Amino acid sequence: MLTFTQLKPPDSDAVVSLTLPLTAEERTRSRHRFETADGQVVFLRLPRGTVLQDGDILLEETQDILMRIKAKPEPVITVFANTPQLLLRAAYHLGNRHVPVEITINYLRLSHDSVLQTMLEQLGLEIKAEILPFQPEQGAYGHHAH
Repeated sequence: MLTFTQLKPPDSDAVVSLTLPLTAEERTRSRHRFETADGQVVFLRLPRGTVLQDGDILLEETQDILMRIKAKPEPVITVFANTPQLLLRAAYHLGNRHVPVEITINYLRLSHDSVLQTMLEQLGLEIKAEILPFQPEQGAYGHHAH
């Protein structure tokens, strides 16, 4: 079993031995056992509160092995609005419920949730169910240890 304990500075050219696709929720687990697609068991032992991002590189504690984190496609709903104000209103209502949300100028994205989907449709938003990598906002107090 390989134990990864350190987050390296981002480097798109780094030579990695392993890639670990994780959902948004899995990327919040700083201490967890995972299995790669080819069956390699890896253990994350990162500082508590570490939230991993797509493309992050982790260093194995003894063998100098690098592993890249990938945002794994997962069921999401993407929310579109006819006006910026309506999209802001949707963001406000989702934030009020402390829902992890990916925010862009054109859309909001969140984990699939039929109750929230109904609420958003009632507000007049267009919803598209998709399976895509989900990269929610870190939040004002979230930290990404670099």
